Amino acid sequence: MARMTQRRKIHRFHLDDTGTGHPVRVKEDLLAAEEPLEIRINGTSFAVTMRTPGDDFDLVAGFLVSEGVVHHASELIALRFCAGALDREQTFNVVDAQLHPEVALPDTKRNVYTSSSCGICGTESIDAVRKTQHFDTSLHPVHIPLDVLAALPERLREAQAVFDRTGGVHAAGLFHVNADGPELLCLREDVGRHNAVDKVVGWALREGLLPLRGTILQVSGRASFELVQKAALAGIPVLSAVSAPSSLAANLAAETGMTLVGFNRGTSLNVYTGRERVPRLRQEVIIPA
Repeated sequence: MARMTQRRKIHRFHLDDTGTGHPVRVKEDLLAAEEPLEIRINGTSFAVTMRTPGDDFDLVAGFLVSEGVVHHASELIALRFCAGALDREQTFNVVDAQLHPEVALPDTKRNVYTSSSCGICGTESIDAVRKTQHFDTSLHPVHIPLDVLAALPERLREAQAVFDRTGGVHAAGLFHVNADGPELLCLREDVGRHNAVDKVVGWALREGLLPLRGTILQVSGRASFELVQKAALAGIPVLSAVSAPSSLAANLAAETGMTLVGFNRGTSLNVYTGRERVPRLRQEVIIPA
C-alpha cells in the first residue's frame, strides 16, 4: 500500500464558538496518492490517465475493455511496465499492452490526458464516446433480493482499506449472488471512480470471466454514463450506486437491458431501470442453476 498513499505534514485547527482556531497542531496526514499512468498499445502511446498507483495491470486491461479494444482474455497477450520516454527511468507509470495480432487497433487516440474525475475526457469525437456492446446484459437471469441489494454498500465499505486510512478514494466491488447471499469477488479503490471500475473489469478480463453474468457492480459514488457503459461492455447486468444516476446513465441502462440502482443507502434505494431483477420478497427469487 506504500505507493497508494503518501504522508504529508499538515496544520490542524479546531474552532471554538467564536470562530477562533486553536490550538494549532502540526501532524502528519495520510493522503491517497495520485499519479499519471501512460497506457501504450503495442509500444505506441494511447492515453494518459490520472490514477492511484496499484493494480495497474488491471486498470489497463479494464481501460481497454471500456474503450472497446478487447473483449476476451485471449486478445490481451501481455502487460509490462516500461521506462519513461524522457529520462528512461523506471517509474512504474508507463504500461504497454501487447495485443493479439488479430485484434483491430483503435481508430481514435486520446489527445489529452484523462483526469481522475472523468473517464472519457480527451475522446476525439462525440461518436467515439459510445462504444459497441459485445455482451447482451438484457438476457442475464440474475435476481437480487431487496435486502441483499440494500446490504451491498456496507459490504463494500467494510472492505475499503485505503479509504479507511485516507478518506480520499472511490471503490468498486463486484459481487456474485448465490443461494447463500452475495459473494464479494473483487474490490478495487482509486481516486477516480471510473478507474476503480476499470480495475475491477480488468481483473475479470485477466481471470477469463467476461462476460460477467450473474454479477452486481456496487460503486461508492454516483452512477454516470461512463460507469453504466463500462458495466455494459463487461456484461454486468446490475449496477448499484450510493448516489444519483444521471439522465444519460439511466437512458443507456434501459437501452442495454441493465438494472440501475441509485441512492442505495442501506435502508432505501431507487431502482431506475430493470425492476424485474429486484423482487421485494425472498420467496420471489429464483436463482438460476
